[in-house]
Amino acid sequence: MADNFLEKRFEEHYSQPAVKVRHTKPIKIRRVFVTGGASGIGAAIVRSLRLAGNNVAFCDIDAERGEALAKSTGTYFFHLDVRNVGALEAAFDSVVEKWGDVDILVNNVGVSHFTDILADDALEVFDDVLKINLRPVYILCRKMALLRSRQTDVNAYGRVVNLCSTRYLQSESSTEAYSASKGAIFSITHALSISLSKYNITVNSIAPGWIETGDYAALRPEDHDQHPSRRVGKPDDIARIVRFLCDEDNDFINGENIVADGGMTKKMMYFE
Repeated sequence: MADNFLEKRFEEHYSQPAVKVRHTKPIKIRRVFVTGGASGIGAAIVRSLRLAGNNVAFCDIDAERGEALAKSTGTYFFHLDVRNVGALEAAFDSVVEKWGDVDILVNNVGVSHFTDILADDALEVFDDVLKINLRPVYILCRKMALLRSRQTDVNAYGRVVNLCSTRYLQSESSTEAYSASKGAIFSITHALSISLSKYNITVNSIAPGWIETGDYAALRPEDHDQHPSRRVGKPDDIARIVRFLCDEDNDFINGENIVADGGMTKKMMYFE
C-alpha cells in the first residue's frame, strides 16, 4: 500500500466494484425541418439529427439526391425551390400537420454564385442569391412565430440554426451577392433571437470556413496546412455544432454566431 494519504484513497476507490449508472433522463424526440438538406453540409445535418433519434424532414431542389437521402435515413423529403414562397410554406405546414409542431429549424440552403459587378446580369444574380440564401430564413422563422403564437400551451423548447459563412466578414472580388446574403444572415440571427424569445426559441448561426463537400482525398497538403487546425473542414464538423446548439441544456447560447473555419479568420496573412 502507498504511504501517501491521497494515493491510499485512490487505491481504495479503484478497488471497489464498478457501479452501474442508470441514465434516467429521457430521450426527447424533436421535430426537425432542414432547408437545402439533400447534399453537402445539409445532408450531414439531416443524418446527424436523424441519428440522434429525431423526426426529420428536409427540402431541396435536387430531387434525385433528396429522395435517396430520405430513403436511406428514414426522413421526409420535399422537392421544391425555396424561391417559391408558397411551396416552402406548404412544406412547413405539412410538417406541422404530420407532427404537430416544429422544434428545430435549420436554415441551411444557400448558393455561392460569384459574378463580376460589371456583368450584364449582375443585378439579376444579386436578387436571385438573396431570394435563395436570405429570404427563406425570414419566411420560415415567421412561420414558426405564427405557429407558436396560436398555441394554447406554448412549446417550451425551440431552436433555429442559420448557416452563415466567414464571408460575412471576409471577401474576395465578385462575391457581393453571397457576402451580402451571409452578412444579412449574421444580422438577422441576433434580431430574430429577440423577436422569437417570447416563444422559447433560441436563434443562432454558424459561419463555416472551407468545408469540403466533394472529394476530400483529392485535397493537397497545402490546402490542409494553411489552416491553424492543420486540415480542411468536413460537413460533419458543422453538423456537430448544430447538434450542440440544439441540446436542451444549451439555451443560454442565443443570438450568437459560431465561426468554424479551422482558425483561418484569426490568421494574419501577408504576401512576401
